[in-house]
Order: sequence, then structure tokens, then C-alpha cells
Amino acid sequence: MRQTPINLSWAVFCRYSTTWTCRNSGPCAKSSACGTFHRESSLLPSSGLLAAVNKFLNMSQENRRPSSDMAKFREYFSKAKHIVVLTGAGVSAGSGVPTFRGAGGLWRKWKAQELATPEAFASNPSLVWEFYHYRREVMLSKYPNPAHVAIAECEKRLKSQGRRVVVITQNIDELHKRAGSENILELHGNLFTTRCTKCGDININRDSPICPALAGKGEPNPEAKDAKIPVDKLPRCRKDDCKGLVRPHVVWFGEGLDKEVLRQTSEELDNCDLCLVVGTSSVVYPAAMFAPEVAWRGVPVAEFNIEETPATDSFGFMFQGPAGEILPAALARTDNEP
Repeated sequence: MRQTPINLSWAVFCRYSTTWTCRNSGPCAKSSACGTFHRESSLLPSSGLLAAVNKFLNMSQENRRPSSDMAKFREYFSKAKHIVVLTGAGVSAGSGVPTFRGAGGLWRKWKAQELATPEAFASNPSLVWEFYHYRREVMLSKYPNPAHVAIAECEKRLKSQGRRVVVITQNIDELHKRAGSENILELHGNLFTTRCTKCGDININRDSPICPALAGKGEPNPEAKDAKIPVDKLPRCRKDDCKGLVRPHVVWFGEGLDKEVLRQTSEELDNCDLCLVVGTSSVVYPAAMFAPEVAWRGVPVAEFNIEETPATDSFGFMFQGPAGEILPAALARTDNEP
């Protein structure tokens, strides 16, 4: 049975926010930067654009299901000139990377959401650094899996044909880079980058351990005792005239995404003619709305995941299974490539 049509004129998504805004909520504080459309604002989109988007949304509700036809997807892939690959934790699952999400997803007795916050770092920087030191050390023992490699090889191969592939990832594990990808936008930062809390200096740091005091620390065992490392022994700024306390240069809960990264992300999404969504749960905003926004423009979007997500029905394709098993064939050389 046909569901009630959606009318986008009263609800639109702002890429810079994490919630839907409606015509009664007032103007977005960042509307001049992000182009969010509001009912009362002069930025209201044309009736034609609204009609097109509403038509797409309503069609998606009429028993519309994404296709699993790989041959059809490969047709789109063979013609695409600008491909965006959105990735989440699932793309690294085949590398054995812990996610600290879901049942049992604890470090000692803590949830990631309790440690990955500015407040946690301010109150107990030693504990937070133990957590991130453990994650850094774990990642040094992990390697890119076939999904990472397939994306990297695809980018390199298509570049020689004048075609663009860019990775927009929510992961902080650096596995895309280690696999060979070059066009990477890291929405949530990088485990191996630090930022000084005093002078703001940002540095790549792959030292193991990151400081002598953290050597052998960070054991995830719930019975392990906190190291309680003095602040002056934690990682410090490399600038001789600063030496301030540094923190992981990642986006913590309660913090906004980097504006320049968002600007570049928006540009890539606006220009792509094919979008892949790989291993993301589509529940973390604003990234959860990136692919649906692309689909609303009529661009083919293909989801690769072990299970369906809240956004699945918005996409043209859905391929279910581990990314490392499905993606290599999906991105392999096509017959029309030189």
C-alpha cells in the first residue's frame, strides 16, 4: 500500500549538523556556509528541485528495493568518471580492527563514547592516552585487507585513464593510505596524528610507544589498573618553545568535523557520478546522509555491507557480504578499459 508522500519543503538535512531542521526551527547558524535550505529563508530551493527530490523519496517507499545485479552495477562503473567511495568500520573488519561498538565493545570497563570526549581528556588525560596508545599499537599489527587494496588499485588504474576515485572515510586507522590510496578525506581524523592543546600544532606521529611513559601500558583487561601517568610525562608538543600537552588529532564525541574536510567532501559528493558505500552502518551523522543526498540527485549509489542499514532502500544497489570478498570483483578492470 502506498505510504503518505514525503514533502521535503518542510524538512531538509544540513551537512554541517547532526539533526534534521524544520521550517519552525529558525535559520541554521551555518546556512551561509553550508547552503542549508529553510522554509523562511531566501535560500529555499526551486519548486522544480523540491518536486524532483520528493518524487525520488516517494518512489523509494513504493516497495522499491535496491538491486543486487552486479553486471548492471559494472555497467555504471565502466562509464563513471568521478567515483566516491564512502567507507566505515566494516571495510576494516577483515583486517581485524576492533570497533569498540556494540555488545562487548569495551576497553577495560569503558565504552569508547566515555573516553573519546574533550571532557574525558580534560579530567583524565592519562586514561585517554592509554586507550589511544593501545589502539595505535594494535593498528601497527594490522594490515590492509582485499577491500582496501581493491579501492587503492582501482584509484591507481583509473587515474591513468583520466578518471577520479576518492575515498571519504569515517575510519581513523590509516589502512586506506597504507593500501596505496592517495585521494583520501578522513572525516574523523587519524590515530597517527597529534594536535597540541597549547599551540595547535598538528603532527604525524607513528612512534611506538608515542612516549616512554606509555610503554607497556593500555592493556584492555578489565582488571588492569590505570597507569595514572603524570601530565608532564604524557606526549608533548615537539616545538621547543611550546612543549604543551598533545592529544590525538581525531574528532571526539561532541566536537564538530573539520570545516575544510567538510568543504572538500561536499565538493566531491556534488561532482561524483557513482558512489559506493562500504561497511558503514549509516547511523553516524552527518556522514549517514552523504550517500542518500547523492542518490536524491539521481546518481547511482551502491551499498556493500554485511547487513542492510537504515539507508539501504535509498540506494540503487545493495551487495550483502564482507567487503573484502565482494569489492575486488566489483572494482576489477572492465572490458572497455585499455
